[in-house]
Amino acid sequence: MTEKMPVLFVGHGSPMNAIEDNEFSRAWRDAGKTLPRPRAILCISAHWVTRGTLVTAMEQPRMIYDMYGFPKELYEVKYPAPGSPDLAEQVRRIIKKTEVHSDQEWGLDHGTWSVLSNMFPEANVPVIQMSLNANLAVGDHYEVARQLKELREEGVLIISSGNIVHNLSLVQFRDFAYDWATEFDTQVKNWILTNDHDPIINFQKQGQAAQLAINSGEHYVPLLYSLALKDEDDKISFFAEKVWGGSVSMRSVRIG
Repeated sequence: MTEKMPVLFVGHGSPMNAIEDNEFSRAWRDAGKTLPRPRAILCISAHWVTRGTLVTAMEQPRMIYDMYGFPKELYEVKYPAPGSPDLAEQVRRIIKKTEVHSDQEWGLDHGTWSVLSNMFPEANVPVIQMSLNANLAVGDHYEVARQLKELREEGVLIISSGNIVHNLSLVQFRDFAYDWATEFDTQVKNWILTNDHDPIINFQKQGQAAQLAINSGEHYVPLLYSLALKDEDDKISFFAEKVWGGSVSMRSVRIG
């Protein structure tokens, strides 16, 4: 029998976490060591937003360096994990909430490879990505994600990658946190622990701290893809729990 896989939400923050030895990259490496070995990984990254829902279906996904102004070393990172056309087809088949289309163009963006290069540095587990459909309402993302539950029973590790608090217009490149950022990050933590997902889905109703924390939704919505997959008996734990740069939450969540 295949062991039921946990589910992760990773606050990925700066792409530099892929090459720096810091508290976040170390937390990801440590988290990876505690995971059962998956037969494949499905990643939902904040950095692939499309009209319609797409899933990568190529045998060998390409590297996507979707960031600008960083050191040369970051653009030399290679993560040659294979793809999994069979898993992509399975995802297309099991999601009924919206139509899912196969993609042969995208690959692995930095929301995926910056995390996986620390968690699974050997790059020997097949990886596919599913896009965030900009045409869906926030609650619909949660319902789409729920249809992926059977994959947990089949050895697939589902990782969503974004940030609970992500307001780059207010970021300062130093180690501190705005009060409102800490407030919202803590609120979300408590809602997760009490299994109260409604206020997380309806974040627009959660006041000024939420409005400042989520000035665009693409980094926040991946959290819903992890929470929707929680079973009643799943334990919750957190790693890399910190707001950095004033307005970026690095909080990461393990379910199960």
